[in-house]
Amino acid sequence: MSGVDLEDRLVASLPELRGKLKSDAPLKDFTWFRVGGPAEVLYSPADEADLAYFLGAAPSDIPITVIGLGSNLLVRDGGIRGVVIRLGKGFGEIAVEDGHRLRVGAAVPDVKVARAAADAGISGLSFYRGIPGCVGGALRMNGGAHGRETSEVVVEVRAVDRTGKVRVLPVEDLRYEYRHCGAPEDLIFTEALFQGEPGDPAKILAEMDDIAAYREQAQPIKSRTGGSTFKNPPGKKAWQLIDAAGCRGLSVGDAKVSEMHCNFLINEGNASGADIEELGETVRARVKETSGVELEWEIKRLGNPL
Repeated sequence: MSGVDLEDRLVASLPELRGKLKSDAPLKDFTWFRVGGPAEVLYSPADEADLAYFLGAAPSDIPITVIGLGSNLLVRDGGIRGVVIRLGKGFGEIAVEDGHRLRVGAAVPDVKVARAAADAGISGLSFYRGIPGCVGGALRMNGGAHGRETSEVVVEVRAVDRTGKVRVLPVEDLRYEYRHCGAPEDLIFTEALFQGEPGDPAKILAEMDDIAAYREQAQPIKSRTGGSTFKNPPGKKAWQLIDAAGCRGLSVGDAKVSEMHCNFLINEGNASGADIEELGETVRARVKETSGVELEWEIKRLGNPL
């Protein structure tokens, strides 16, 4: 089935859909690596109710994949079959609640969470200044930086399951571990409630400035990169293992291990998704050979090769 055929099938099945469908949509426009093939159909829900309607009424045999801002994502060159869901403006609200809490839509960039908390005098969320991507991704991966993780600050989440049912889950039901969420894979997070502490806005902003300065000094944030490539093994730092394996500056085509921070892969120009993935697997093999440690990908790899 072509993307156009699938889009026609969805339109016929979902007469009340308010969100946008686009067949054969290029996904490289949405990934920070700027690589990857197309989505067979890209769906942008209007809001949570529209998403719930789509999931409840769409034919169950159609594969569904969810992406966020594309910061921690590698889409393979053959693209992604079925429907790719990307949340947008309808999931971008931020509201300050009593008790130093912040209710945030899943499409809100993490940096905006930190800024909104600072403006409201809520401390404890400034670490989000150092996490690229959006709230949905942070929830799904237990995103963290500078000694804190999402699991420490989230109270509850809203999500829609594959049947279209809206669910509210307390943090205990998310079964968080390091860079992992144990909630069912079919749940699409739509909103999170964060808990902070009272704080001085000026001090919080200063802390955020320090985090931003550290990132600019230590990470290749101005390059086409997917952020930290591999998870830190227990008791070790991935970048140190990669450096010790002689991989700093290693390249495959235009894909290169950053010389600034060697747990970052970068696209220096015209790298393909295959180039980046091959480079990552080469790094994993060399680290395994030199240290005995098997690095685990932190970047999510989706789709099919060409």
